[in-house]
Amino acid sequence: MPIDPEHVMWSSPERERAGRPHLILLHGYGSHEGDLFQLAPYLPLNFVIAAPRAPLPHPMGIGYSWFPLDDGIEGTDVDQAADELADWIEEIAGKASRVGILGFSQGGCVGLQVLRRRPRVADALVMLASARHPEDDPGDATMAARRPPVFSGRGTADEVIPAWRFADTADWLPEHSRLTERIYEGLGHSVSDAVLQDVVAFLDVEFG
Repeated sequence: MPIDPEHVMWSSPERERAGRPHLILLHGYGSHEGDLFQLAPYLPLNFVIAAPRAPLPHPMGIGYSWFPLDDGIEGTDVDQAADELADWIEEIAGKASRVGILGFSQGGCVGLQVLRRRPRVADALVMLASARHPEDDPGDATMAARRPPVFSGRGTADEVIPAWRFADTADWLPEHSRLTERIYEGLGHSVSDAVLQDVVAFLDVEFG
């Protein structure tokens, strides 16, 4: 299902977006577009922030998801979710000087999948408490050649993402990106002040 423009939160009106870097915020599983948008006041002021709602209603009626977690459920998979998100980013990117993606949990997985499948859609990626989809993609070689900047941050007390997924992602990213990795002692499946400070520093370097 494509991104619904009626369910995208923006930090700036359309008349003020041209020529500025855009940062796309992708919420996690069972959440909504307003969740990560709360981070907007803490992010660099030069960015136009856009927070789309994931297109799939959660089966329990709690928020939305980019793709089902149960592989046995028919419908949108991670590749389709990434392609439809990439299509939407391309639609809005004409007014942007550059485009970054910041994704939390499932949102980070989809953001990385966008870079794997359509490497030129975004210029940088921030993955928070997130891991890659652990299957090869035809675009992986192109991403490895381009090596986009990626920030990956997670906590040592995260009990939502399996440890093997974090390990797999940590092994894979250095060969496919210019990786900045941070691990936060005692942090669970969440975002802390220390994480935000490091994210802002990363964005300032890559988009400054």
